[in-house]
Amino acid sequence: MTTRTDDQQSGDQALREEYERLIDAIRQHDYDYYVRNEPTVPDAEYDRQMRRLQEIEQDHPGWVTPDSPTQRVGGQPQEGFVEVRHEMPMLSLDNAFSDDDLSAFYKRIQDRLNTQDEIEFACEPKLDGIAISLLYENGQLVRGATRGDGTTGEDITANVRTIRSIPLKLRGQGWPARLEVRGEIYMPLAGFEKMNAEARKAGDKVFVNPRNAASGSLRQLDPQLTAKRPLEMCCYSVGLVEGGELPDTHAAILDRLADWGLRINPESRVVSGVDGCLDYYERMLERRENLAYEIDGIVYKVNSMNLQQRLGFVSRAPRWAIARKFPAQEELTRLLDVEFQVGRTGALTPVARLEPVFVGGVTVSNATLHNMDEIERLDVHIGDTVIVRRAGDVIPQVVRAVVEKRPSDAHPIRLPDECPVCGSAVERVEGEAVARCTGGLGCGAQRREALKHFVSRRAMDIEGLGVKLIDALLDQELIQSPSDIFELKAETLAGLERMGEKSAANVIEAIEKSKDTTLSRFLYALGIREVGVTTAANLAQHFGSIEKLMHADEEALLEVDDVGPIVAAHVAHFFQEENNREEIKRLIALGVTWPDPTPEQGEQPLSGETWVVTGKLEQLSRDEAKDYLQRLGARVAGSVSAKTARVVAGPGAGSKLKKATELDIPVIDEDAFLALLREHGLWQ
Repeated sequence: MTTRTDDQQSGDQALREEYERLIDAIRQHDYDYYVRNEPTVPDAEYDRQMRRLQEIEQDHPGWVTPDSPTQRVGGQPQEGFVEVRHEMPMLSLDNAFSDDDLSAFYKRIQDRLNTQDEIEFACEPKLDGIAISLLYENGQLVRGATRGDGTTGEDITANVRTIRSIPLKLRGQGWPARLEVRGEIYMPLAGFEKMNAEARKAGDKVFVNPRNAASGSLRQLDPQLTAKRPLEMCCYSVGLVEGGELPDTHAAILDRLADWGLRINPESRVVSGVDGCLDYYERMLERRENLAYEIDGIVYKVNSMNLQQRLGFVSRAPRWAIARKFPAQEELTRLLDVEFQVGRTGALTPVARLEPVFVGGVTVSNATLHNMDEIERLDVHIGDTVIVRRAGDVIPQVVRAVVEKRPSDAHPIRLPDECPVCGSAVERVEGEAVARCTGGLGCGAQRREALKHFVSRRAMDIEGLGVKLIDALLDQELIQSPSDIFELKAETLAGLERMGEKSAANVIEAIEKSKDTTLSRFLYALGIREVGVTTAANLAQHFGSIEKLMHADEEALLEVDDVGPIVAAHVAHFFQEENNREEIKRLIALGVTWPDPTPEQGEQPLSGETWVVTGKLEQLSRDEAKDYLQRLGARVAGSVSAKTARVVAGPGAGSKLKKATELDIPVIDEDAFLALLREHGLWQ
C-alpha cells in the first residue's frame, strides 16, 4: 500500500481549491453575460478559465459533478420573458486554439470513422453575436427563442419579428411542416458605431461592443425599441425537422435555407481535409478587419449529415464540429498610469500606460483614453484592471474598467492644470470634450506636431523629410516654423547624425519640388483647426485665392460647402492672427506657389455636383481620385445622401455602395471614372 506524502496531499488540496475557485468564477461570468447582459471579462479570459477547468477535470474525473460549468452550456433565463424549452438542445462547440488543436480534432474524427480518406468540411465565419432559434410551422414564423442554457431559453418572438433579415413567411416551397432554423443575431459595425454616436450625443449609455449591443437590443421588453436597433441575422444550421426532408450535406442545407429566404453567410466554403481547413482560417483571418461585422473565429462542421450522425455527441458538444478561435482582440490588464500628450492643435490626449499584454497579435503597453469625457464615462482609475481592445491597425483603446476588481489604492485620473510640455495653462471650453494647451506655437509639442503635419504626404508632401529628421532639426534648433524648412541648406543637413551628402541633397531637392503645390494642399498644410483635406479643397475652390480667403469673415466662410459655425470661427481666427499672416507671406516669398485659380468656376464640368469615392481603387489612390474630382469642380463628400450625384465604387465597397443602390444613385467603377478623366484631359 502506497502512503501519500504531506506534499502530495497539500498539492491536491491546493488544486482542489483552484478548481472550486474556477467553478465559482465561471458561474459568475455566465451570470454576468447571459443574465445581467454585462460581461466583466473578455472572451479570451473566459476561454482560458474554461480550458483550465477542463484540464483539471480530465486529470480528476471523480471531482466532476452534474452542475460543473463543463456539463452545461450557459446561464438561466432572466425574468420578464416566457421560458421556452428547446425540443432539441442547442449545444455549444468545443474550441481549437491552434493548428495542433485542429489537427488533433481531425485525427479524432478519422479514428472514430476508421478511415484515412480526406473528410469534407463546411466552413463559416463565427459571428460574434447571440445564438437564436426560429421555429417555422407550415412556412410561418411562430416562435423566436434565445439559446439560454441550451435546454431552456426565452421567448423573444415579438422582438425577432422586427428584424428584417428574418422572413415572417418562408419563400418558395418544399419546406418541412415544422422547421427549426438556428443562427446568430448580430449588429453590423456601421450600425453599431452610428448607434453609439447618437447615444453619446444624447448623453445616453453606450455599448462596449457590437455583441453586447445585439444582446441588449434583443432583450428589450418593448419590441418598438428593438425595431430601432440595426440588427441582422445569419443562419448556420437547423434543429428540429418534422414532416419533410432536407439535403444530405450541411452546405446543401444552408443553400436550401437561402432559397427559402433566410440569410446565410456568403463567406461560407466547403473544403477537404485539415489543410483545406487551415487555409480557410488564414484567408478569413486576413479578411477579418475588412468585414462589415465582427467575427471571433471559424466554425468547421463535417459536411456529410450521415457522418455527423455516425460521429454523434459528447455531453455538451457535437463530435463533428469545432470552433477555431482567432487571436483575442480584447484582453485584461492593469492601468499603471496615464500621461497626457499634446497634439499640433494643443489638444491634450490621455494615454494609458498598461501592464504589457498580448492582444490582437501584438504586445500592447499603451492605449488611448480619448479625452476626459471618455475617462469619466468609463469611470476608470489608475490601478484598475481594465479591458483593452485592439482590432487590426486600430490604435489600442481601453473599453472598460472592471470595477469589481478595483484595488483600495486606485485613484481617479486628473486633468493637469498646466501643459506637461510648456507649462502654459490648460483650457477646457464648455461644450467641448477636448482640453487644450493655450501655448500655441510657443509650445514645443504643438510646434513639433505642426511641422510634421506640414511636410506630410497629403500636405506639402516633402519626401525624405520624415518624423526623425524633423525631430533632429528641432532638437538642433535649426527650424522653428514651416518657412524655416525652405531656407535649409544641404551642408546643414549633411552635418546631422546618419545624414550623408547624397541624402541631404535628395531632401533639399524634395523641398524645392514641394514649392510647386496647390492652394488646397497649402491650406491643409497650415494645420487650421477642423480643416481637413476635403474642407481645405472646398475653401480653395470657393475663394480661389489665399488673399480672398484671408480677408473673409465668418459670414462669408459659412457659404462654403461643409463649413459650419465652428469651422468658420476657427478659420477666421487663424487668419486674423498676425503671426499666421506673416508666416504665409514668408512662405510665398520663399517660392511656395500654386496655379492660378480657374476664373469661371461655373464652367467646370462637374460644378455643383457632389460625388463620393468608396472601396479600393486599383490604378490610383482615393485621395488622387478626390483631387481629380475637385479639379473638375465637384464637391467630394464622405457619405452618401440624396444630394449625391454619383458614386465611384472600387472593390470592397460596403455600406456606401449599398446606400447608393437603395437611393438609386448612379454608380460607376474605376474604368468608367478613368474614361471620364480622359475625356477632360486628366488621364492618359
